[in-house]
Amino acid sequence: MATTLRDRVGGPDLEARRDEILAETGPPWFADDSPVRVVHADPAMFVGGLLAVFRQTLHPRAMAGVAQHSRYREDPWGRLHRTGHFLGAITFGTRATAERAIAGVRAIHTRVTGVDDRGAPYAASDPHLLLWVHCAEVESFVTAHRAYGVERLDPADRDRYVADMATVAEALGSEPAPRSQRDLTDALRAFGPELRATADARRAARYLIVPPGLSVAERVGYAPLVAAAIALLPVETRLRLRLPFTPVGDRLVVPPVTAGTLRIARWLAA
Repeated sequence: MATTLRDRVGGPDLEARRDEILAETGPPWFADDSPVRVVHADPAMFVGGLLAVFRQTLHPRAMAGVAQHSRYREDPWGRLHRTGHFLGAITFGTRATAERAIAGVRAIHTRVTGVDDRGAPYAASDPHLLLWVHCAEVESFVTAHRAYGVERLDPADRDRYVADMATVAEALGSEPAPRSQRDLTDALRAFGPELRATADARRAARYLIVPPGLSVAERVGYAPLVAAAIALLPVETRLRLRLPFTPVGDRLVVPPVTAGTLRIARWLAA
């Protein structure tokens, strides 16, 4: 169950790409003791990745870019594969590997332009939009790790995680990124007036809950992960996206089932 889901999320060439990244020699982008390596190596990232996508849908211009330029309906796993490969390259690769991955993303961003549902222009290379995507992602990864990660991070570690990840955001072209958890919270709060749930956002959220093409075994493994991501969302976000809201289940059912699923994933990865 967990193996098939891991392959679905990571892609059929996951192990080959991992071995390729680890085989390269040279100075890394992140220091060996960076909390980024702790967070990104933990299977709790399955939950964090889903949580990030739910959050990111709430910016109408960012969501318009995904809806108009992504093939997520025809190839729902392709974007996850590419995101996972990018995170693997910057987290565990050399600086040269990370720089190649960043250059590739920047090249793709130059081609993603258009207008949102209200006619506002957008560009994936917009430093402000890049900051939104980054902040939503980092907050989600930290939140999921605090809930389900094995190796606990203290407040100083979490601040360092935010600061280390800021270097990637800025290399991708974002506005100056937060360097601490407090700054991250302030940055997300500042985006509040820009956020709303468009029809595309709600469609994408529904799609995430029950993506097509999963086998029965994959559905069994996926269900607790997406339930955990939804449970970690702010109530306001869940209401905007019309996501299920079950307070008792979120507290008493989802955490132990998700923790069990992630234990299996860790055992298989050991």
